[in-house]
Amino acid sequence: MHRRLLLDLLDRYASAVPDAAATVTRFRTFVEARADCFERSCVPGHITGSAWIVSTDGRRALLTHHVRLGRWLQLGGHADGDSDPLRVACREALEESGLTSIVPVTLGGDGRADPAAASLLPLDLDIHTIPARGGEPEHLHYDVRYLLIADDTEPLVVSAESHDLRWVEVERLRLLSDEESLLRLARRTALLRAV
Repeated sequence: MHRRLLLDLLDRYASAVPDAAATVTRFRTFVEARADCFERSCVPGHITGSAWIVSTDGRRALLTHHVRLGRWLQLGGHADGDSDPLRVACREALEESGLTSIVPVTLGGDGRADPAAASLLPLDLDIHTIPARGGEPEHLHYDVRYLLIADDTEPLVVSAESHDLRWVEVERLRLLSDEESLLRLARRTALLRAV
């Protein structure tokens, strides 16, 4: 079953991050019900992979000013049939930034940051609404979000999906966005760095 990787990941994430139980349940219900959950054509919603990219010192995060949504967000995008959300997040990070120094940092089974973790848990899960536009109806993104580290001195390449890319001091993130899901990524990263 091509959904098994994600379903197993959701089980491990629920064990490592008990306060995410409601989100995990919604993810699991959706994935179990929709064999096409990794396809953009899945109308009620689909799986996406996001990259929360921080500098090697952890002080700055890379944000994109999204063309379609007109907001500062983490990088990421559609699975387009790929059932491995980490691979999706890494692919999208490269495509949307040009960064080649990206290294995933995953959560081990104990919820701590572990770059060599065999369990490959994401930093966060988020379900958010994407507004209708053109012929595309309103739908949900079931977003699997990974922490990636990159060299913030490497040149950036702005893709067609972005108005701009910017390294932002994590402490000043609120000046660009009040999106709770984005601020949660910053809080989770800070907690990991404190461990």
